[in-house]
Amino acid sequence: MNAPALLIFIKNPEKGKVKTRLARDLGDDKALQIYRALLAHTREVALSVSAERFLFYSEYVPESDDWPASGFDKRLQKGADLGERMYRAFVQVLERHERAVIIGSDCPQLQASIVEEAFARLEEFPVVLGPAQDGGYYLLGLHRPEPSLFHDISWSTESVLEQTLQRVAALGQEAFLLPRLSDIDRAADWERYGWELG
Repeated sequence: MNAPALLIFIKNPEKGKVKTRLARDLGDDKALQIYRALLAHTREVALSVSAERFLFYSEYVPESDDWPASGFDKRLQKGADLGERMYRAFVQVLERHERAVIIGSDCPQLQASIVEEAFARLEEFPVVLGPAQDGGYYLLGLHRPEPSLFHDISWSTESVLEQTLQRVAALGQEAFLLPRLSDIDRAADWERYGWELG
């Protein structure tokens, strides 16, 4: 079996364009600073995972940044909404890999061991999901890109996980659920962790 694939979706870290809900309470500068800290954590997790890593940027692929080209195959997200962008990314990667897991960059509780468990569970289950406390998910693992898991989902709402599980059930499949973790979307979420920003 070839190496599993880890897909990482990030936004280009630009002031005023990231963590907008955080920015309403803390301002654009602090929101960007927090997002950079989350990116650093996600990068550390990704580099600790045994997989081929694909980094998908939201707006453009920079010539150089904090993500080493030696560790990441850098690409651009393509699609009208989050679902289409994720679906297209899975289609690209699953042409050459038997298992793929996608993560974002909003989850400070995410650890390499959780991603590794997702890869292991994909040997038993067709779908693996990491539930988020806000009703979404922080991780999705698949063997093949199933369109129904990405189309007509109410993204950025508390029903994303529930809708996705309903789609999995409609396919006659079963999903393995990883531990429930928290994303960072609002000031209260950030204050819960108390990270020191440099």
